[in-house]
Amino acid sequence: MGATTVGLIGLGAMGSGMAQSLRRAGHSVQVFDVRREVAQAFAADGGVAHETLASLGAASDVIVSVVVNAAQTESVLFGDDTTPGCAASMKPGSVFVMCSTVDPNWSVALEARLKAMGLRYVDAPISGGAAKAASGQMTMMTAGKPEAYAVAEPFLNAMAAKVYKLGDSAGAGSKVKIINQLLAGVHIAAAAEAMALGLREGVDAAALYEVITNSAGNSWMFENRMAHVLAADYTPLSAVDIFVKDLGIVLDMARASKFPLPLSSTAHQMFMQASTAGFAKEDDSAVIKIFPGIELPKGKA
Repeated sequence: MGATTVGLIGLGAMGSGMAQSLRRAGHSVQVFDVRREVAQAFAADGGVAHETLASLGAASDVIVSVVVNAAQTESVLFGDDTTPGCAASMKPGSVFVMCSTVDPNWSVALEARLKAMGLRYVDAPISGGAAKAASGQMTMMTAGKPEAYAVAEPFLNAMAAKVYKLGDSAGAGSKVKIINQLLAGVHIAAAAEAMALGLREGVDAAALYEVITNSAGNSWMFENRMAHVLAADYTPLSAVDIFVKDLGIVLDMARASKFPLPLSSTAHQMFMQASTAGFAKEDDSAVIKIFPGIELPKGKA
């Protein structure tokens, strides 16, 4: 089958950039978002906004799903009692590309379920943030059958600078993404702890940031997230609750094989504390707000 049309579900921080990258590469992009005005705004510059998932499924050779979690993925695929999903209308041999961070075992089961419907599947979690998604420079951690890659690969390459092929069946991509999220969550928590200690000890926050970002203790997460703290900007590019979810999946995966993850457990508790303290929807750097007795930067007036 020669794929000519790609559909994308979920025009959030990552999905909107991915859709732009696909359009910039010259592909005909079909889009769906529960916020119809967002889909229509995208299509105003090229592409087609669909009002239903069933319509998008029928129009697309490859569907890229960029929703929050496994439950939302199930919903867009299989719908509910009142609203059909996209799977029932997808043509045999079409490919579903799943970009969410999920339990690897769930991804394995989804591949089998779609195969029974005559559909192909690529397990393809993503990393890199909204800016890299918009520029086509993000990373995709993928796994899937060769016949699924044969159809989906041009679209994967349009969206990502690095498309890692990690196995010929689902699950391998999700396992690598979970390990990435382990590091990301622990690094954010550690960065927040370090900045909080500096504030408690009366160190100038901007000076601390300058020194650390030019020293051996730096990490990409410290450099990126502590800039949000300095600016007092907790606009959620990636929310606290994302790491409540993702580190929860990390711990579930390790628990199944009785593997200890002491740092991940501590970081998960920190994000849980931040979430229950009222910061669930704020940027994940807001985990710094759990530390008592510190005065956070107020940003520029």
